[in-house]
Amino acid sequence: MSKRKFIVKSNVLDIANFAKMIPTRKAKLENGSAAPVPKTYPINELAKLNHPGKIALVIDDIIVHSDDVKSFIFKSADGKKLAPFRAGQYLTLQLKIGNSIVTRPYSIASTPNNAREGFYNLTIKRVPDGFVSGYILDNFKVGDEITAYSPEGTFVYEPIRDAKTVVGIAGGSGITPFLSLAGSIADGTCEANLVLLYGARTVNDLVFKKELDELNKNDKITVVYVLSDAKTRGYEKGFIDAELIKKYAPADEAYSIFLCGPKAMYEFAGKEIEKLGIRKKFVRFELFSSASKANQIPGFPMEKEGLSFKMTVVRYGTETVVDCLSNESILVALERAGIEAPARCRSGECGFCRSKLLGGEVFIPSNTDGRRIADIKFGYIHPCSTYPMSDITIRVD
Repeated sequence: MSKRKFIVKSNVLDIANFAKMIPTRKAKLENGSAAPVPKTYPINELAKLNHPGKIALVIDDIIVHSDDVKSFIFKSADGKKLAPFRAGQYLTLQLKIGNSIVTRPYSIASTPNNAREGFYNLTIKRVPDGFVSGYILDNFKVGDEITAYSPEGTFVYEPIRDAKTVVGIAGGSGITPFLSLAGSIADGTCEANLVLLYGARTVNDLVFKKELDELNKNDKITVVYVLSDAKTRGYEKGFIDAELIKKYAPADEAYSIFLCGPKAMYEFAGKEIEKLGIRKKFVRFELFSSASKANQIPGFPMEKEGLSFKMTVVRYGTETVVDCLSNESILVALERAGIEAPARCRSGECGFCRSKLLGGEVFIPSNTDGRRIADIKFGYIHPCSTYPMSDITIRVD
């Protein structure tokens, strides 16, 4: 049998070297400054500026585009600098309407440079039977102070991920993030090209047409108007389909597709985009709010439609029992009950409303299930995209 040699290293030398350092460290401590430790540091102050959490805003101006579309110009209500953002991100407003405390995310139409100049522009369109949009359009006035959460969102241009040219598909108020992106390209803060296909029913429904016509003069920006209900010289007629995308997209290079608009546009354009065979990483959808009626979602158990249940909400050690409906998300039930539930995107993506399901049965649409694998395993849900199918108990942190 062969013998193996093992070398065992001693740490005695390391201990000896460490011991020699002790007098040096003691001397430095004795000669150190007697000034108190700072209560804050520049890096922390910068973090607070960039991500302040809740922010106080005041309505400085209101631009009326129509009875159903208005732009609200917000400035700081407390004199603090506005939080910076990236073109395509959204601002979440928190409102108290009656006994309900609600949040709604709205894409920022202004540019990041405008935030440095001291204002945000949120353009809001009335949603048929919409609880919040109607309230905003009918009640907001200049001078009103509004609470918001700092800008967030992933519907942004990433040079590492996205192609040099973005084909933007916009419909209705979905034009707002593209207006911000186009403005950023025009002012040189975003190095990209934009081909914008903007769909509307008629010319009168094209919000920001004047601003877009001006941006269209930039060599890096091409704006194409697509009208579904009118045939007008100089405008495309019909819907934004695969053929129209190919007509204006670069023929000899890869391109990204960004889509923001109403649910009907997502359903139609989504199928058309699939025909193009574009890699998934080059396709971006902005998702705001899951469907308000769960029975409109594929997979919804129709035998549960229209049922009413009880929801026990555990929060900070106290329990509250509220009503909930199978056709509406758990988040809507919390808001209706006046419970200040955490929420941002309302689409199941951001995870800010993450809560623990302690008991009961729920329905979670697969297309809006943005939970992490660990959260699925341990029973966490996103109330904004989860619907009660029985009496349930949740813990809201």
